Amino acid sequence: MTPRFADKVMVVTGAAQGIGRRVAERAAAEGARVLVVDRSEHRDTVVTAIRDAGGEAQALNVDLETWEGCDAAMAAAIDIWGRIDILINNVGGTIWAKPYEHYAPHEIDAEVRRSLFPTLYCCRAAIERMLPQGSGVIVNVSSIATRGLNRVPYAAAKGGVNAITASLAWEVGERGIRVVATAPGGTEAPLRVVPRNPNAAEEQREDWYQTIVDQTIQSSLMKRYGTLDEQAGPILFLASDEASYITGVTVPVGGGDLG
Repeated sequence: MTPRFADKVMVVTGAAQGIGRRVAERAAAEGARVLVVDRSEHRDTVVTAIRDAGGEAQALNVDLETWEGCDAAMAAAIDIWGRIDILINNVGGTIWAKPYEHYAPHEIDAEVRRSLFPTLYCCRAAIERMLPQGSGVIVNVSSIATRGLNRVPYAAAKGGVNAITASLAWEVGERGIRVVATAPGGTEAPLRVVPRNPNAAEEQREDWYQTIVDQTIQSSLMKRYGTLDEQAGPILFLASDEASYITGVTVPVGGGDLG
């Protein structure tokens, strides 16, 4: 069988670790030419692993919390391969975990900037390049935690990702572009090579974070966290031609938790 992503150009953001890395590696194994976008230097490790396995990849270091960074990422894919077929918007993640009354205003801003603006900006930069092609797929990575404890700013940001997905899909659906999302639940992953909050040990109360873990497991009908492959699989399905009649929806991937 022909690999699902043969000759497709795929941009994966936040691809140095976790879900993003697994998506990039699996997509490359199925024939994609992958632009690995991340501020962490570990993006180069991902590219090396892909190339060692016989795949094609390039690394890019930009700040995706800015419009300039997102626009530069899409421009780079065009410069290297001449097109963008698929964008996986994976940047985001909880920085702090605590009851809302304990969030400082600058922390609220930081959470929203981390988990909403990269998707908002990258979607805009990508469709500018996809519309002239008359084709393209955007898969946004949202979260089950749009309804959850101790993460109100993050929940607000990911709720925005769901809204972007639904609204943008409506705008561009008749022009050949699909926009979809997954909403991952709790996911087992190796320790982050670059923590989202380097000062977590000093700032984070253990019981506040444990509330998130307990609630995530309790809300899942399967009563467990998922694996990286259980998250990457649905993302890659939605990105593929197998999902050619699916757009404008956010698919929960949380063991039965609908968020």
